[in-house]
Amino acid sequence: MLSGLSWLALEVKDVAAARAFYGETLAMDAVADGSLPAALARADDQVAFAAGDTALVLRRPDAVPRGGLHTHYAMSIPSDEYDEWWRALEDAGFALDEHVFGDARSLYCYDDDGNCVELGQTDVDGPGIDGVFEVVLEVADLDAAEAFYAALGFETVDRGADRERVRMHGPMALELWEPHLGLADARGGVHVDLGFETEAPERAANAVEDRITDRESLDAGAGGGERAVRVRDPDGHVLTFHEP
Repeated sequence: MLSGLSWLALEVKDVAAARAFYGETLAMDAVADGSLPAALARADDQVAFAAGDTALVLRRPDAVPRGGLHTHYAMSIPSDEYDEWWRALEDAGFALDEHVFGDARSLYCYDDDGNCVELGQTDVDGPGIDGVFEVVLEVADLDAAEAFYAALGFETVDRGADRERVRMHGPMALELWEPHLGLADARGGVHVDLGFETEAPERAANAVEDRITDRESLDAGAGGGERAVRVRDPDGHVLTFHEP
């Protein structure tokens, strides 16, 4: 039903500082506002960077949706660049944590706004950061949240032994966490703003119609026809379904 993660939006206090971290320290390429999806909410003060086909949007909280707070998410890097990234971030003074998943290593660090950024070895071309492969959301009721995202086509692939988290696969890996500290003391994000590509925005919204707390059909512009629908899930996360 959902074919791709088109954006992940985070809330930041200082856009200039965020631009320096993501644009200079992580060497991500800026995305011009005019190149962003039409359905993406715009803030007066924001910047966006390309993580593969996903836009990482950083905005000050001057409107709704605000963007996620203390969000843990993971971005892909080529496997053979991992040691170089580790040395560069360590030399820059970042406190790093490492965890190994099978044959793949991931490093964890924090940006200035408390988001836990994971760079994981993945089968991507690069160079540098080349996609968002995981986002973690904090939820109040794990079973209800799992059912909500299952209705959108996400498939459960793993559960925590203590039942405080569920991992689902869809356009990216989606982790649903009841409030707790995870690896590297990461927390699930609150009021995270996510955009998904789909050929049928209305059908996606209808699939969760009985569970959402807000629904808005977005202006299609001069081309006519409904192109996007924005909803809010029971935990306050904002999801926008839009045509490619």
